[in-house]
Amino acid sequence: MEHARAFEPIQDGRIYIEKINYPMIYQDKAPPAEYWAGLQYARDQGWLEYHESGTFVRMLQPGKDLFA
Repeated sequence: MEHARAFEPIQDGRIYIEKINYPMIYQDKAPPAEYWAGLQYARDQGWLEYHESGTFVRMLQPGKDLFA
């Protein structure tokens, strides 16, 4: 969620997935399975909406509330 929050959403609140991928995998050294599990957890908690194309997410209000 911190990585998603670090970027200013673009058109219609979109956060391109590579803006989350790179810091998670290369800076945090998360293995792909852990990265995917974290993304699914955030989606299941209602924090992020994962687009079916796999190219972007949107932070939902409960996710925004985590940082309020």
